[in-house]
Amino acid sequence: MNGGLLVAGTTSDAGKSVVTAGICRWLVRQGVKVAPFKAQNMSLNSFVTREGAEIGRAQAMQAQACRVEPSALMNPVLLKPGGEQSSQVVLLGKPVGELSARGYHGGRQRQLLGTVLDCLAELRGTYDAVICEGAGSPAEINLRRTDIVNMGIARNARLPVLVVGDIDRGGVFASFFGTVALLSREDQELVAGFLVNKFRGDVGLLEPGLDMLHGLTGRHTYGVLPFRHGLGIDEEDGLRVSLRGTVRESSVAPPVGEDVLRVAVCAIPLMSNFTDVDALAAEPGVVVRFVDRPEELADADLVVIPGTRGTVPALEWLRERGLADALVARAREGRPVLGVCGGFQMLGEHIEDDVESRKGHVDGLGILPVRVRFAREKTLTRPVGEALGEHVEGYEIHHGVADIHGGETFISDGSGHSLDGCRVGQTWGTHWHGSLESDGFRRAFLREVSAAAGRRFVPAPDTSFAALREEQLDRLGDLIEQHADTDALQRLIESGAPQGLPFIPPGAPA
Repeated sequence: MNGGLLVAGTTSDAGKSVVTAGICRWLVRQGVKVAPFKAQNMSLNSFVTREGAEIGRAQAMQAQACRVEPSALMNPVLLKPGGEQSSQVVLLGKPVGELSARGYHGGRQRQLLGTVLDCLAELRGTYDAVICEGAGSPAEINLRRTDIVNMGIARNARLPVLVVGDIDRGGVFASFFGTVALLSREDQELVAGFLVNKFRGDVGLLEPGLDMLHGLTGRHTYGVLPFRHGLGIDEEDGLRVSLRGTVRESSVAPPVGEDVLRVAVCAIPLMSNFTDVDALAAEPGVVVRFVDRPEELADADLVVIPGTRGTVPALEWLRERGLADALVARAREGRPVLGVCGGFQMLGEHIEDDVESRKGHVDGLGILPVRVRFAREKTLTRPVGEALGEHVEGYEIHHGVADIHGGETFISDGSGHSLDGCRVGQTWGTHWHGSLESDGFRRAFLREVSAAAGRRFVPAPDTSFAALREEQLDRLGDLIEQHADTDALQRLIESGAPQGLPFIPPGAPA
């Protein structure tokens, strides 16, 4: 095999990331050397590669599905929203500045096409197949002229396009037809067909519609994937995080001890890397929920303040909603609080920010003996250390530099020298994302939390977050293998879009 594929969607959140990961895992199980690619990603959930490059977490997850190390080539452009109007632009893993949406789409985006194509060409020269993920919809006709992630990349790289539609939302047939009909003739020539996602019920009832869709468009439906709970791993859109009752819908085993442990995650603005709490949610007996009111902290055994793209605005939000006072009171009472990255910075005494919010000196919550200064250079590392007597790994993505002048060491190098974070009583803070994925450390941390909370909670002795993630990726591969036309999909990846696909009017407006 020596080919590629672009997985597009009728809408945002149609399932492109999950389908891409599933195709990658299916291919690698067939012995294909495969890599993921997303030319441009907008996400507040990011990851740091071993070479110190920042990419979207979805692409890191897809690389894991491929059983390869993630690299900046797999996500050359990452946009990190700082609000409704601007984003930090991360190019080949490094921040290069802030741009408004108008400034980016007005010219900067098109300038990046050469870089994006070079990265894709390098991957295609190294791997047997490259499975690319689009963004939003390919039929966003207002953005087509500068597009580098959907039909712009497909046209330049001659990639066949598979359009994914979420039937659980309704209107999937109209979405499929309308997507094709709003593309130019040249773009339509690359749209090979469709993939129905999140179907519930008897597929036989759907088949007449699929036959009519083929008659209307001349395009094949490559599969109907059934609805499955718990497959929404490493979501991208940090601006649209819903305040769900739980982080994941997947079922877990009952508690090992007599009690459950309740974790409340403050749903702060521009929340980033909220995937940090996934490892907690995977523990039997741990109940995780997002909260935005102080009264919701009352019954929590642990409160987590996650990372954010806007530390100072998030701190203001905590104060406006009364959560700041509740957190300070909670810390004084010796009830557990964990701050991660931006959450850690908010727990300190003060913040000097002339970089992100440009608000200058801002008082923190004053719970931890930490002073934070925002540097223009972003810290991007993959550190390793020891905490609570256990090995711990993580990754750092932050502009804030912490001056710690008290408290207990949280994460050390194993010889007693502090590496990151601090602890005062039952309040912990660290810049390390992903630390709770280290199983031994997570169990030790939960034992401390349950003791402080007076809960008869016992961490499961055999929960492996890495193994659970592998099982999840295998489930995605199973979905493709069992419910997609894999022979047709393989031909599509190897040979490109079928010749002679009909043009569906009206096409893109002139």
